[in-house]
Amino acid sequence: MSGLFRKWRCQSCGYVYDEALGFPEEGIAPGTPFEAIPEDVFYCPDCGTEKQDFELVDY
Repeated sequence: MSGLFRKWRCQSCGYVYDEALGFPEEGIAPGTPFEAIPEDVFYCPDCGTEKQDFELVDY
């Protein structure tokens, strides 16, 4: 892993998916790139928004 992880924000509620942390509670391991998560697997854990409604956070 390159160590260059990105963050993606839900446009509906502001929840942030951090690639470095993943989402282990839902089977998404730390270090998993957002693009590698299937569309039908990932939904915002706070509001249920679909993956397509997340935007890349540019820090």
